[in-house]
Amino acid sequence: MSATVFVIGSSNTDMVIKASKLPAPGETVIGGTFLMNPGGKGANQAVAAARLALISSDTGASPTVTFVANVGNDVFGRQALQQFEREGIRSEFISTDADEPSGVALIGVDSRGENSIMVASGANARLDQHQVANALASISEPASTVILLQLETPLPTVEYAIRQGYERGMRVVLNPAPAQVLDPAVLACLYAITPNETEAELLTSIRVTDETTARQAAQHLHTMGVPNVVITLGARGAYVSSAGSDTPPALLPAPPVTAVDTTAAGDCFNGALAVALAEGKALADAVAFACKAASISVTRLGAQASLPHRPEVDAIPLVLA
Repeated sequence: MSATVFVIGSSNTDMVIKASKLPAPGETVIGGTFLMNPGGKGANQAVAAARLALISSDTGASPTVTFVANVGNDVFGRQALQQFEREGIRSEFISTDADEPSGVALIGVDSRGENSIMVASGANARLDQHQVANALASISEPASTVILLQLETPLPTVEYAIRQGYERGMRVVLNPAPAQVLDPAVLACLYAITPNETEAELLTSIRVTDETTARQAAQHLHTMGVPNVVITLGARGAYVSSAGSDTPPALLPAPPVTAVDTTAAGDCFNGALAVALAEGKALADAVAFACKAASISVTRLGAQASLPHRPEVDAIPLVLA
């Protein structure tokens, strides 16, 4: 059986300034370092998955990573397509928009590695259901397919992809970022949802500050129909809860590191989670693997530039408790 990861989402070019602090409203901060990198939550997650896919000793094949997206007919779009080809990502379902420019993100990073981001969506805002339908129609083995989505593309397109994936028996993972309120009927079609603390609070009205409040938020999401909840907690790791499972909820720790830039850490986590699930790992093992991958990414500057390759992640011992 051929495992497949389908990432549906955004592609941006990130323009990053690293400075001593993030500016307050009306403030100008001088003395930063400028970097320009490929990014976008969807593209970051696709690249993370492609770099982390493991060649099976049984079949000699690794999970195939396919990206479904919309880019502009400009230099940023052409550079993105070239990058996806270099990473070994299937890109036949990436459309080039004749009218809208490629997406751009302006990112500030302070000395602690915290970031502030503004995004001009451009062509990402025109990713439509027809494009998603064409991509999903190509999937011949739904049961071995993981679909990974975020919220940087139109919500009706995301909801359509979730419902179609669910109806065809695929496992659908939603990274609900940027945070917004979602239809409970759509949430019930998910295999798993992966909010951070802020996103979990928006979805549940429960402020997540520790393991106890993470448990409360996870239970609330279970009552909304989501069978598996993974709440990412930054340096503390990720809280995992599965409704109706014999495996108790648990906070899985992240390896201790010194953060340089948290940009794309969540994307790295989600791409790693999707590929681990596609490889057949149990959810807790997949989350532990994703925590390891994300811990490496925060030690480096940039979005896709920070994403690790499989040998780096496998070199870190697996920690489940």
